Amino acid sequence: MNKIDITKWKEEIIKSTCELIKIPSVYEESNDSSKPFGNNTSKALEYILDLGKKLGFKTKNLDGYCGYIEFGEGKEMLGIIGHLDVVPAENNWKHDPFNVSIENGKIYGRGAIDDKGPVIASLYAMKAVMEQVKVNKRVRLILGLNEERDWKCIEYYKKHEEIPTIAFSPDADFPCIYAEKGVITTYINENYSKYDNEKIVITEIDCNSNAINVVPKYCRIELKINSNEIDKMELLKYAKEQISNNKFNIEIKQENDKIILVSTGIPSHAAHPDLGVNAISMALIIVNNILKKYEITIEILNEFSKMIGMQYNGENLEINCEDESGKLTLNVGNCELINNKIKIGMNLRIPVTTKIDEIENRFISKFGKNINVLFEGRKEPLYLEKENKLIQILCNTFNEVTGRKEEPIAIGGATYARTFKNCVSFGANMPGEKDMCHQIDEFITIENLLLACQIYAEAIYKLTN
Repeated sequence: MNKIDITKWKEEIIKSTCELIKIPSVYEESNDSSKPFGNNTSKALEYILDLGKKLGFKTKNLDGYCGYIEFGEGKEMLGIIGHLDVVPAENNWKHDPFNVSIENGKIYGRGAIDDKGPVIASLYAMKAVMEQVKVNKRVRLILGLNEERDWKCIEYYKKHEEIPTIAFSPDADFPCIYAEKGVITTYINENYSKYDNEKIVITEIDCNSNAINVVPKYCRIELKINSNEIDKMELLKYAKEQISNNKFNIEIKQENDKIILVSTGIPSHAAHPDLGVNAISMALIIVNNILKKYEITIEILNEFSKMIGMQYNGENLEINCEDESGKLTLNVGNCELINNKIKIGMNLRIPVTTKIDEIENRFISKFGKNINVLFEGRKEPLYLEKENKLIQILCNTFNEVTGRKEEPIAIGGATYARTFKNCVSFGANMPGEKDMCHQIDEFITIENLLLACQIYAEAIYKLTN
């Protein structure tokens, strides 16, 4: 039997979730020191801090980098770590990503499951606990604004504020996460100006500034034919054959001396590239095949195609890389031709028992001396034993509330949990259900939103007593 009753806040939970989703809190470049991640992320923080005050909590804005909402007393602190920023939304949503619509019991909008819905569920869980039981710790909801990029928000928090004694992050899956893969972002680039006199040259690459942690939906590449020796119709025929043989979704057309390819994929989270179709990989492979037919070798494309192909694991790195957290995965997140350089960005998720240094060294060895390799955004893996007390309390709480018998799981995603000791991810995606994080028409069901709130309330009660 549940100890905490959340039913009186049902309508408020739904309303507040919708209002928060309506704020398009995508990262923006900013020259305003009080809004380091842009105006809309700042609006999202102001909204929820104001809501926290109205609900009777103590709140604090940490110089626009992040904020927190708190109640309770005691030397020890339970932290709940969430984020208010979201990845960009593609243009072909059925539902307006920032206008919010409710259909068939689902709240549609960017951030519904990642991470605005779970943050609101956590906030009202705190409210229910504060009103109904005594707690022996402080409870602090920490709100980041830069999780989808480089976590500068949480770095700022750690430099200026108290670290929780124990914590969970409502930014992954139930019943509880005991392991998260390591993460690195890799950029390879090569000077392209030396290829200016080739018979075919790349003049433009556009992938809509795709986020590195999202499988890209769109990539447009423009080629220019510089030689009369090349039969344009023959080139088109060959390219279409390659596209058909590979079963790629690419449109190709000729405009005077230009060949234009538009590749269309299926977006998904970079932690699950197998759930998407990568528009950039498809386009680069076909362009490389076209160039090779005419005896043109662009080193970065050639090596990329040999190493990646359409493989998304460690096989082409020639390294056995798999454990209980899964295989190594790789997402080609963006590509650009700028300042006479071709630059390709890749996001790798590395099994918890594999050393990141080993992967980096293997990566470097795969490319020639003319290709520069740069690593950014390194995040060490998170691993706790399944028998860890925090893991057991959270998993048991989920099972008690839902009547299920689930076991802790490992994921490829990277959450704030790895930034603190004694912290793990806990919800809000339900076991066996499709993860809509970073997906087109992202949603959370009202049933699951309220269920998450109930689970969080019970977990807060147990962890503070």
